[in-house]
Amino acid sequence: MTIGENCEIHPTVVIGDGVTIGDRVSIGPYAVLTGPLHIGDDCWIGAHATLGAPPEWIGKTHPRTWTEISPHQGVVIGAGTVIREMSAVQQGAERPTTIGRGGFVMNHTSVEHDVRIGDDCVLSPSSTLGGHVTLGDGVNLGMSAVVHQRRVIGARAMVGMGSVVAKDIPPFATVFGNPAALRGTNRVGMSRAGITDWDIAAVAKLYASGRLDADAELPKSLADAFAWWRELAVKPLVS
Repeated sequence: MTIGENCEIHPTVVIGDGVTIGDRVSIGPYAVLTGPLHIGDDCWIGAHATLGAPPEWIGKTHPRTWTEISPHQGVVIGAGTVIREMSAVQQGAERPTTIGRGGFVMNHTSVEHDVRIGDDCVLSPSSTLGGHVTLGDGVNLGMSAVVHQRRVIGARAMVGMGSVVAKDIPPFATVFGNPAALRGTNRVGMSRAGITDWDIAAVAKLYASGRLDADAELPKSLADAFAWWRELAVKPLVS
């Protein structure tokens, strides 16, 4: 293991081999960290958090001890991320499980194997991401939201509490319900990200039509976000 400078780690924390901890990281009581695992600088890990457990995938190897390195793809947590108490982040099976910079993962949240989460995402209490889920930057999940495995959620989308996401959510959308349905744009999230009122209105008009055709006219400043989503989306909520 490697531990950076000025860290505050409770004496009850279990740290296995292959764990790298950056500078100024705080880790609360009874957290369990197993490698391969990299935690960036200035992260805060809550009590009883479990980072780096094997994938919940039948047939995948579960090491016998809590110190040996797992034979899987590891976990990478970006700088400045908060992971609150009782949350779990699993090892990747086919790709590293990653949480971007500046994330806020609230209590009792489950981040399953092979998940990729962008920068500045918020996962509210008891939210669950199935295996291979991908989130763009700035996504916000409400309390107890559930995202089906292999789903893709575009940048700055907002998922309402208690929603069940069974299809890929486009960027800047607001969705909620079971199954989650398109309800409009995430105006608040877009505004906080510095997106202009004109661009917000353009996306709102697009979503009001209930369509997102490949030839739809999009603000140039947001084109990359839509292109990223279209490249990954397999089961789009709107098309």
